[in-house]
Amino acid sequence: MKNLIKVNLIVLLFIATSCMAQQTTIYMIGDSTMANKKDPETNPEHGWGQVLQQYLKENAVVDNRAVNGRSSRSFIGEGRWDSILKTLKKGDYVFIQFGHNDQKFKSPDRYTNPHVTYRHNLIKFVEETKAKGATPVLFSSIVRRNFNEHGTLIDTHGEYPVETRLVALEYHVPFIDLQYFTEHLEESYGVEGSKKLHLHFEPGEEPFYKEGKHDDTHLSKLGANEIAKLAVAELKNKVSTLTEYIK
Repeated sequence: MKNLIKVNLIVLLFIATSCMAQQTTIYMIGDSTMANKKDPETNPEHGWGQVLQQYLKENAVVDNRAVNGRSSRSFIGEGRWDSILKTLKKGDYVFIQFGHNDQKFKSPDRYTNPHVTYRHNLIKFVEETKAKGATPVLFSSIVRRNFNEHGTLIDTHGEYPVETRLVALEYHVPFIDLQYFTEHLEESYGVEGSKKLHLHFEPGEEPFYKEGKHDDTHLSKLGANEIAKLAVAELKNKVSTLTEYIK
């Protein structure tokens, strides 16, 4: 009887180890529009990477390393990329979305020239991911809710999405054009309706923002989920190896 129990335990251990070994990790690197937020039960702000796991099967786990305020430069400079390389393995994925904070020309520890440092940082992420046998996926930045007085949505990201696209083409990397898809998303909700995708609260309307909040960059839970769904739909089309992990 004892021997039978031991055998069963060994079999269970083997199965558990095999399942863990087969599990694929999707690392996410980027800024606040992608990042996990504190106090998710009460905090209206969500990053789209924060809600991505619910659209995936259990054989893939999201490891969201995106952090508020980071650019491609500061993400590398703070050692965050090196920490991922230590555990990144063959068969994993790295979702890369920078640009918002690379624009911060008053912040030398974050700013990058789109055609020089930003480009080379993206190449670094891509090449070092491939060297580990993992798959990099490049994303252009999501748009800001930036409608002019005529109701036209105006771009705020300049050359950064262009450079992301060029690196993807040159290095044969899947490219998800979230700038394009979120442009259409904002426009589909309209000038007023699109406020629901972001953080728009009057004083006293939302307990988390007692003094009110008017933020056209960061996402509400609705906005995060809408963008996660857009990303998943495109990933199905652009990254065929990911389809087995998507619900």
